[in-house]
Amino acid sequence: MNRRTLLLSSAALLLAPPLRAEERVFYTPGLAEAAMDAGEVVVLDFWASWCSTCATQERVIAQLMAEHPEYAQKIRFIVVDWDEHGEGELSRALKIPRRSTLVALKGREEIARIVAGTGKAEIKALFDAALAAAG
Repeated sequence: MNRRTLLLSSAALLLAPPLRAEERVFYTPGLAEAAMDAGEVVVLDFWASWCSTCATQERVIAQLMAEHPEYAQKIRFIVVDWDEHGEGELSRALKIPRRSTLVALKGREEIARIVAGTGKAEIKALFDAALAAAG
């Protein structure tokens, strides 16, 4: 990648708006579990409002969702508030080590996981794996 492409990509990433609150589905106990039990492809975003890594992930996710509408059409995205559910049953069952963890599952089977990764290519790879599992 040349310097100009890197700078333009970095600027676009920084300027990409985060997902608006009304576009995000926040976890409540039973929501993700029901989707997984129904065999859906789910991406769980273990997030905290104060987490700078989460904020960077959020901008990348917003950019990817805008570029690839098929993600939202075939994958169920659920944000799990770390401050509320980080010590909860879902986090324990999935062995989530910290906030800023993204996990893709088909049913109860894990497809891919990213812990504290913020790279667009890395997050896109996770979403692409989830999309492939969705068929």
